[in-house]
Amino acid sequence: MTRVVVVGGVAGGMSCAARARRLDESAEIIVLERGRYVSFANCGLPYYVGGEIVEADRLLVQTPERLRAALNLDVRTGHEVVALDAAAREVVVRTSAGEERIGYDALVLSPGAVAARPPIEGLDSLRVQTLRTVEDATGLRERVEAGARRAMVLGAGFIGLEAAEALARQGLATSVVECAPQVLPPLEAEHAWLVQEELTRLDIAVHTGTAARSIVTGPDQDTVVLDDGTRLAADVIVLAAGVRPDTAVFEAAGVVCEQGALVVDEHGRTSLDGVWAVGDATVSVDPVTGVRRPV
Repeated sequence: MTRVVVVGGVAGGMSCAARARRLDESAEIIVLERGRYVSFANCGLPYYVGGEIVEADRLLVQTPERLRAALNLDVRTGHEVVALDAAAREVVVRTSAGEERIGYDALVLSPGAVAARPPIEGLDSLRVQTLRTVEDATGLRERVEAGARRAMVLGAGFIGLEAAEALARQGLATSVVECAPQVLPPLEAEHAWLVQEELTRLDIAVHTGTAARSIVTGPDQDTVVLDDGTRLAADVIVLAAGVRPDTAVFEAAGVVCEQGALVVDEHGRTSLDGVWAVGDATVSVDPVTGVRRPV
């Protein structure tokens, strides 16, 4: 029996596991997810913070139990892959019970990304958090319901602006800081201007062309100091300054990477035999032209 091990759940890993089952009904398919939830609606997280989604359970798409019943998948949450031994075809997994080694015939990597952490003094403040997981969303909403009055969002990309809108709708005085000269930097300026107009209509203060220099922790609030000297108080600070591939474990094991992204060919194969990769932590390299593009 072929054993397929998938590292990482949510969209990339679970889609791959489901497809593998359809291709081989007899394979043993194990999904290793370090978090508590293997399948949830990422795009719904800000709407839970904003109160439009009332119950956190509505964010969950699938559970390990339902995936086993429907597709015979062995989904293991709370299992973090901390090493890869490609020669032995094993991964080392850390769980609450300790470490174990799991062998594979085929390994699929879908590690996703982690929040980028700019060099901001004081970024380790307990009032700073991200918005990438169900736990992040529930924690942020708890802070809102506990009486937070002022919010600061560092980064005006898609997640940052959705978080800002959610917090403003909950009645918090909300500010957004973006080092680029406009919100949503990938957009054309005339389109970004329309977005900024909507932010203004929602009473969200927008600071573009500047960045957070430091975060000064206080007993009741933090103070975010910007490069232009502006000082802004905040009960809640959302870090939304982009992401980076979460691939250090696999790069250390010999998988070729570029700027942290796992390099794959047109079939999703990495540089290691028997190891594939999918999702937003990969980059494809055309074998003829050498052109690189995200997968």
